[in-house]
Amino acid sequence: MKRMLALLTALTLACALTACGGTGAQSDPDQSQTQQEGTSSAGEASSPEQSTPSASSTQEAGESDEETPEGGVLVAYFSATGNTEGIAQHLQSILDADLYEIVPEVPYTDEDLNYSNDNCRANQEQNDPAARPSITGTLENPEDYDVVFLGYPIWWGQAPKVIYTFLESCDFGDATIVPFCTSGSSSIGSSADGLQELTANAQWLDGQRFSSGASQDEVTQWVDSLGLDL
Repeated sequence: MKRMLALLTALTLACALTACGGTGAQSDPDQSQTQQEGTSSAGEASSPEQSTPSASSTQEAGESDEETPEGGVLVAYFSATGNTEGIAQHLQSILDADLYEIVPEVPYTDEDLNYSNDNCRANQEQNDPAARPSITGTLENPEDYDVVFLGYPIWWGQAPKVIYTFLESCDFGDATIVPFCTSGSSSIGSSADGLQELTANAQWLDGQRFSSGASQDEVTQWVDSLGLDL
Protein backbone atom coordinates (compact mmCIF):
# COMPACT_ATOMS: atom_id res chain seq x y z
CA MET A 1 0.00 0.00 0.00
CA LYS A 2 2.79 2.36 0.91
CA ARG A 3 4.43 1.51 -2.36
CA MET A 4 1.31 2.46 -4.32
CA LEU A 5 1.11 5.83 -2.58
CA ALA A 6 4.74 6.52 -3.41
CA LEU A 7 4.14 5.81 -7.08
CA LEU A 8 1.08 8.09 -7.21
CA THR A 9 3.00 10.87 -5.52
CA ALA A 10 5.88 10.57 -8.03
CA LEU A 11 3.45 10.62 -10.93
CA THR A 12 1.74 13.74 -9.66
CA LEU A 13 5.07 15.56 -9.32
CA ALA A 14 6.11 14.57 -12.88
CA CYS A 15 2.89 15.94 -14.38
CA ALA A 16 3.30 19.21 -12.51
CA LEU A 17 6.86 19.65 -13.80
CA THR A 18 5.78 18.95 -17.41
CA ALA A 19 3.05 21.59 -17.24
CA CYS A 20 5.47 24.24 -15.94
CA GLY A 21 7.94 23.46 -18.71
CA GLY A 22 5.29 23.93 -21.44
CA THR A 23 4.20 27.29 -20.05
CA GLY A 24 7.77 28.66 -20.18
CA ALA A 25 8.30 27.63 -23.84
CA GLN A 26 5.19 29.53 -24.97
CA SER A 27 6.61 32.90 -23.79
CA ASP A 28 9.49 32.96 -26.37
CA PRO A 29 7.43 33.87 -29.51
CA ASP A 30 6.01 36.95 -27.76
CA GLN A 31 9.50 38.21 -26.92
CA SER A 32 10.69 37.66 -30.53
CA GLN A 33 7.72 39.58 -32.00
CA THR A 34 8.33 42.50 -29.63
CA GLN A 35 11.96 42.74 -30.77
CA GLN A 36 10.93 42.77 -34.48
CA GLU A 37 8.47 45.65 -33.96
CA GLY A 38 11.13 47.63 -32.15
CA THR A 39 13.51 47.27 -35.11
CA SER A 40 10.82 48.38 -37.53
CA SER A 41 10.09 51.51 -35.49
CA ALA A 42 13.74 52.45 -35.36
CA GLY A 43 13.97 52.20 -39.18
CA GLU A 44 10.96 54.50 -39.66
CA ALA A 45 12.32 57.06 -37.24
CA SER A 46 15.60 57.30 -39.19
CA SER A 47 13.94 58.06 -42.53
CA PRO A 48 13.65 61.91 -42.11
CA GLU A 49 17.39 62.14 -41.44
CA GLN A 50 18.07 60.68 -44.88
CA SER A 51 15.83 63.15 -46.78
CA THR A 52 17.38 65.45 -49.51
CA PRO A 53 16.50 69.05 -50.61
CA SER A 54 13.68 69.33 -53.12
CA ALA A 55 14.43 70.12 -56.80
CA SER A 56 12.78 73.51 -56.54
CA SER A 57 14.93 74.65 -53.64
CA THR A 58 18.08 73.55 -55.48
CA GLN A 59 17.11 75.54 -58.58
CA GLU A 60 16.40 78.64 -56.51
CA ALA A 61 19.84 78.46 -54.98
CA GLY A 62 21.40 78.15 -58.43
CA GLU A 63 19.42 81.08 -59.78
CA SER A 64 20.57 83.37 -57.02
CA ASP A 65 24.20 82.71 -58.00
CA GLU A 66 23.71 83.72 -61.63
CA GLU A 67 25.28 86.99 -62.79
CA THR A 68 23.57 89.42 -65.13
CA PRO A 69 25.48 89.35 -68.44
CA GLU A 70 27.22 92.56 -69.42
CA GLY A 71 26.07 94.43 -72.55
CA GLY A 72 28.07 93.89 -75.71
CA VAL A 73 29.17 95.84 -78.76
CA LEU A 74 27.56 95.39 -82.17
CA VAL A 75 28.74 96.47 -85.60
CA ALA A 76 25.73 96.48 -87.96
CA TYR A 77 26.20 97.55 -91.55
CA PHE A 78 24.75 97.64 -95.04
CA SER A 79 27.18 97.50 -97.94
CA ALA A 80 26.01 97.45 -101.55
CA THR A 81 29.48 97.40 -103.15
CA GLY A 82 31.73 96.15 -100.31
CA ASN A 83 33.24 99.49 -99.26
CA THR A 84 31.32 99.82 -95.99
CA GLU A 85 31.88 96.14 -95.26
CA GLY A 86 35.65 96.72 -95.11
CA ILE A 87 35.28 99.41 -92.42
CA ALA A 88 32.86 97.22 -90.48
CA GLN A 89 35.37 94.39 -90.45
CA HIS A 90 38.06 96.75 -89.12
CA LEU A 91 35.70 97.73 -86.30
CA GLN A 92 34.91 94.13 -85.47
CA SER A 93 38.61 93.35 -85.17
CA ILE A 94 39.38 96.45 -83.08
CA LEU A 95 36.45 96.06 -80.70
CA ASP A 96 36.04 92.27 -80.66
CA ALA A 97 32.42 93.06 -81.48
CA ASP A 98 29.55 91.09 -82.97
CA LEU A 99 29.19 91.70 -86.71
CA TYR A 100 25.78 91.87 -88.38
CA GLU A 101 25.19 92.50 -92.07
CA ILE A 102 21.93 94.15 -93.08
CA VAL A 103 20.92 92.24 -96.20
CA PRO A 104 18.15 93.52 -98.52
CA GLU A 105 15.65 90.90 -99.58
CA VAL A 106 16.21 91.96 -103.19
CA PRO A 107 19.94 92.63 -103.78
CA TYR A 108 20.96 95.85 -105.52
CA THR A 109 22.31 95.46 -109.05
CA ASP A 110 24.64 97.83 -110.87
CA GLU A 111 21.65 99.22 -112.74
CA ASP A 112 19.83 99.80 -109.42
CA LEU A 113 22.78 101.97 -108.36
CA ASN A 114 23.09 103.93 -111.61
CA TYR A 115 22.59 107.37 -110.06
CA SER A 116 22.68 109.07 -113.46
CA ASN A 117 19.35 107.39 -114.16
CA ASP A 118 16.58 109.20 -112.28
CA ASN A 119 14.44 106.08 -112.45
CA CYS A 120 16.99 103.71 -110.97
CA ARG A 121 15.92 101.85 -107.84
CA ALA A 122 18.24 103.72 -105.47
CA ASN A 123 17.07 107.13 -106.65
CA GLN A 124 13.42 106.16 -106.41
CA GLU A 125 13.84 104.88 -102.85
CA GLN A 126 15.81 107.92 -101.69
CA ASN A 127 13.16 110.26 -103.08
CA ASP A 128 10.34 108.40 -101.33
CA PRO A 129 10.05 109.18 -97.59
CA ALA A 130 7.90 106.09 -97.07
CA ALA A 131 10.26 103.66 -98.82
CA ARG A 132 11.26 100.71 -96.63
CA PRO A 133 13.04 98.00 -98.65
CA SER A 134 12.51 94.55 -97.14
CA ILE A 135 15.45 92.88 -95.42
CA THR A 136 16.22 89.24 -94.71
CA GLY A 137 16.87 87.83 -91.25
CA THR A 138 16.29 89.31 -87.82
CA LEU A 139 18.79 90.55 -85.26
CA GLU A 140 18.26 88.53 -82.09
CA ASN A 141 18.19 90.26 -78.69
CA PRO A 142 19.09 93.82 -79.81
CA GLU A 143 18.50 94.98 -76.24
CA ASP A 144 21.65 93.09 -75.16
CA TYR A 145 23.93 95.68 -76.80
CA ASP A 146 25.16 98.78 -75.01
CA VAL A 147 26.99 100.22 -78.02
CA VAL A 148 26.01 99.89 -81.68
CA PHE A 149 28.20 101.02 -84.59
CA LEU A 150 25.91 101.53 -87.59
CA GLY A 151 27.48 101.66 -91.04
CA TYR A 152 26.16 102.53 -94.50
CA PRO A 153 27.15 104.18 -97.81
CA ILE A 154 26.02 107.72 -98.55
CA TRP A 155 23.30 107.89 -101.19
CA TRP A 156 22.42 111.41 -102.23
CA GLY A 157 23.64 112.79 -98.91
CA GLN A 158 21.55 110.36 -96.83
CA ALA A 159 21.58 106.84 -95.44
CA PRO A 160 19.95 104.24 -97.70
CA LYS A 161 16.33 103.51 -96.82
CA VAL A 162 17.23 99.92 -95.98
CA ILE A 163 18.84 101.32 -92.81
CA TYR A 164 15.45 102.75 -91.85
CA THR A 165 13.94 99.30 -92.29
CA PHE A 166 16.58 97.81 -90.02
CA LEU A 167 16.12 100.32 -87.19
CA GLU A 168 12.36 99.92 -87.31
CA SER A 169 12.71 96.15 -87.01
CA CYS A 170 14.56 96.12 -83.68
CA ASP A 171 14.63 98.09 -80.44
CA PHE A 172 18.05 99.07 -79.07
CA GLY A 173 16.56 100.78 -76.04
CA ASP A 174 18.93 103.33 -74.51
CA ALA A 175 22.06 102.03 -76.25
CA THR A 176 24.71 104.35 -77.61
CA ILE A 177 24.61 104.40 -81.43
CA VAL A 178 27.65 105.52 -83.42
CA PRO A 179 27.11 106.00 -87.18
CA PHE A 180 29.86 105.64 -89.77
CA CYS A 181 29.70 105.80 -93.54
CA THR A 182 31.69 105.48 -96.74
CA SER A 183 31.53 107.76 -99.77
CA GLY A 184 33.62 109.04 -102.63
CA SER A 185 33.57 112.65 -101.42
CA SER A 186 30.45 113.47 -99.38
CA SER A 187 30.76 113.88 -95.61
CA ILE A 188 28.50 112.09 -93.16
CA GLY A 189 26.68 115.41 -92.76
CA SER A 190 23.08 115.08 -91.62
CA SER A 191 22.67 111.55 -92.93
CA ALA A 192 21.86 110.22 -89.46
CA ASP A 193 19.31 112.89 -88.54
CA GLY A 194 16.36 110.96 -89.90
CA LEU A 195 17.62 107.76 -88.28
CA GLN A 196 17.67 109.25 -84.80
CA GLU A 197 13.92 109.79 -84.94
CA LEU A 198 13.49 106.01 -85.12
CA THR A 199 15.33 105.37 -81.84
CA ALA A 200 13.72 107.67 -79.29
CA ASN A 201 15.66 106.39 -76.25
CA ALA A 202 19.07 105.81 -77.83
CA GLN A 203 22.04 108.15 -77.39
CA TRP A 204 23.63 109.10 -80.72
CA LEU A 205 27.24 110.21 -81.12
CA ASP A 206 28.67 112.17 -84.05
CA GLY A 207 29.58 109.87 -86.90
CA GLN A 208 32.55 109.57 -89.21
CA ARG A 209 33.03 109.29 -92.95
CA PHE A 210 35.69 106.97 -94.36
CA SER A 211 37.05 106.44 -97.84
CA SER A 212 36.72 102.98 -99.29
CA GLY A 213 40.39 102.19 -98.66
CA ALA A 214 40.64 103.42 -95.04
CA SER A 215 43.16 101.43 -93.02
CA GLN A 216 42.58 99.75 -89.67
CA ASP A 217 44.90 102.31 -88.03
CA GLU A 218 42.65 105.14 -89.24
CA VAL A 219 39.60 103.41 -87.84
CA THR A 220 41.40 102.71 -84.56
CA GLN A 221 42.30 106.40 -84.13
CA TRP A 222 38.67 107.35 -84.63
CA VAL A 223 37.42 104.76 -82.10
CA ASP A 224 39.96 105.99 -79.54
CA SER A 225 38.78 109.58 -80.01
CA LEU A 226 35.21 108.64 -79.05
CA GLY A 227 36.11 108.15 -75.41
CA LEU A 228 33.84 105.13 -75.03
CA ASP A 229 34.41 102.70 -72.18
CA LEU A 230 34.65 99.53 -74.27
